[in-house]
Amino acid sequence: MTPEWIGFAGLVGFFVLLVCRVPIAMAMMITGFVGIAAINGFPAACATLSAETFEIASLIQLSVIPLFVLMGNLAGLSGMSRDLYSAAYAWAGHRRGGLAAATIIGCAGFAALSGSSFASAVTMGRVALPEMRRFGYDDSLATGSVAAGGTLGFLIPPSSGFVIYAILTEQSIGKLFIAGIFPGLLLTALFLLAISVVTYLKPDAGPAGPRAPYRERWRTLRRASMFILIVLVSIGGIYGGVMTPVEASGIGAFLTLIVALARRSLNREGFRLVILHTLRTTALTFMILIGAHVFIPFMALSEIPGNLLGFLTGLDVGALGILLMILAMYILLGTFLEGIAMLVLTLPVVFPVVMAMGYSPIWFGVIVVIVLEMGLISPPVGVNVFVVKGVAPDVPLEKIFHGIWPFWLAMLACLLILVAFPQIALYLPNTMF
Repeated sequence: MTPEWIGFAGLVGFFVLLVCRVPIAMAMMITGFVGIAAINGFPAACATLSAETFEIASLIQLSVIPLFVLMGNLAGLSGMSRDLYSAAYAWAGHRRGGLAAATIIGCAGFAALSGSSFASAVTMGRVALPEMRRFGYDDSLATGSVAAGGTLGFLIPPSSGFVIYAILTEQSIGKLFIAGIFPGLLLTALFLLAISVVTYLKPDAGPAGPRAPYRERWRTLRRASMFILIVLVSIGGIYGGVMTPVEASGIGAFLTLIVALARRSLNREGFRLVILHTLRTTALTFMILIGAHVFIPFMALSEIPGNLLGFLTGLDVGALGILLMILAMYILLGTFLEGIAMLVLTLPVVFPVVMAMGYSPIWFGVIVVIVLEMGLISPPVGVNVFVVKGVAPDVPLEKIFHGIWPFWLAMLACLLILVAFPQIALYLPNTMF
């Protein structure tokens, strides 16, 4: 059997394992190990498995994952997420759709501390959904804004998606973090525009709340100032060249711990839960990366990426046409594949094509992460939709999916804007110290 046929058989076997509910990390590891053994022999497969496991486990750059996850968990425990929502609510809650807008702003802010879409959706959902229901918000708009706002955790730095992309493609984590700032702000603005359009067409979907006095507005803003300080120190330190991403994550986690201790919100049981959740998330991410680094050599040996590169570059559609085909493929895969799984599966095949066309790997990383965000709310798999369903179990799933479409279209608009104007993502990385 030729390497190409072994590669195709491996892909079929991989999807069979996923259908059988084998965890994505183990499915990649099994497929990669068996595939390498079939092409190069059992000793080569054993050598790849042991070498890649040791390399990932000892990679110092990956320490940003547990530290940023710890920072997000501590921020949620210390009440900083509620502070963010309260500040956004005080300044925007009196407008039509203001509570939904405050949810988006709060999710964007919390994303800058947690780097997790799931954590952002769960944390802000618990804070925002009761308030929106109290003021008579339509369930579709309320749950849709939480599900969509949570996806910002995958784009706004520190993003776990950027970390995994950087490791798989050997790019700078710091540059990818900085590249996500302007697109993250752009997507946040488009989400707010989507809320304005929905409430303009259907005013009863998001009635205005009471107007907070300016004294209350400034009080909530002062209480949220610690969040602003931590973000400026960690992300600003990376941009200014003062800190590496690893150092920034450590300092950010330390400052968040100080805030939690100062507010006396960190008891023994809470600290235990924070550590357990951080370890669980970190172990899952490391297992996925180890599985990916066993799967990627198998794909390279199968010669499928090289053959696909030759096929796509031979098409008479130009670089933009090939890019649009790749993005359409990602959008389609996002309807039934989880984001990180899609990232590790496709990058070994797609990344060489993108590099051959002369596109910036940093810009493409931002584009890919936005497409993965779209998958987080795309039916039928939309992971963030099911996360919100867990927070609001009495809201029908169909109603939540109905509420995400304005935000999905906003993501598509953001994607097209970044394709047309790549400098939105590249300006800050190109001016880094």
